[in-house]
Amino acid sequence: MKIKLGNTELKHGLMLAPMAGVTDKAFRKICRECGAEFTVSEMLSAKALCYEQLSKKEKFESKTAPLASLDCDEHPSAVQIFGCEPSFMAEAAARLEEMDYKGCTSKIRPAAIDINMGCPVHKIVSNGEGSALMKNPELAAEIVRAVKGALKEIPVTVKIRAGFSNDNKNAVEMAQAVADAGASMICVHARTREQMYNPGIDLEIISRVKQAVSVPVVGNGDIYCAADALNMLSQTGCDGVMIARGARGNPWIFEEIAASLDGYEYTPPTFETRMSAIIRQMRMMVEEKGERVAAAEAKKHVAWYIKGIRDAANLRDRVMKSDSIDELEKIILEIGK
Repeated sequence: MKIKLGNTELKHGLMLAPMAGVTDKAFRKICRECGAEFTVSEMLSAKALCYEQLSKKEKFESKTAPLASLDCDEHPSAVQIFGCEPSFMAEAAARLEEMDYKGCTSKIRPAAIDINMGCPVHKIVSNGEGSALMKNPELAAEIVRAVKGALKEIPVTVKIRAGFSNDNKNAVEMAQAVADAGASMICVHARTREQMYNPGIDLEIISRVKQAVSVPVVGNGDIYCAADALNMLSQTGCDGVMIARGARGNPWIFEEIAASLDGYEYTPPTFETRMSAIIRQMRMMVEEKGERVAAAEAKKHVAWYIKGIRDAANLRDRVMKSDSIDELEKIILEIGK
């Protein structure tokens, strides 16, 4: 069950899904250490990246470039872009491949450019972006052709949903359109935009997409353990799985799935290993974003890591009231005593 994507070969197709505000560089690195074979950045606006290049300010600070920053030790990783205008999408993709944009700190170019056609958030959809493109397969295909044409070497991948509404699950039509336009891999989030992130996925829609296109198809949705992943793989015939919320606080889910696929016993991480991981993740966040931003953003990650332990509710309350990385570390270290 290997996936060939450009120059990248994935043994099991175990991928970390893009999540806004979650899959920053620090978390991607932790997931890579825990067996994720491929990761995807937080989504970034193609138009914003392009407009930032027009700034004449001497001390310009890009808000978009940090989202695309990749390090060598997290390769292979894709950068995800969103937008609905082919020209902006193509320019942004070309700049990301060449690492030719203001504020670029990437050490390596992306392994792929991923196009977001699945985000259900109102702010994105109201602009005709994200999952709104599910309503317009022709425009979706035009965007893929433009991005494909702008890139020199790296492949284009696309993340879609089952459909925009429960009454119109058109993922098959959408997948065929973007595959014909040049997409090298398609990830299907097996919910409609109407469902948002509510529990319950349609495995049949992933299976139908897999049968309809010749490029690799990756399934996404409601994977919280190895059994969930194996069930999706067996029920749909998809080539790999992309894990989102199931990896929050549990990056070892990738190791668990790999163990099941390879037929060896999985040993869950010890409590000490889990706490050590979040401390390392927080320290990487400080290096990447600075103390103030890291302290604010790390809180939710700590809350996910401590889920299920004794007195977790009170601990989460303390975490959310903390105002520094040192204070967060102190709380974590106290848990182990």
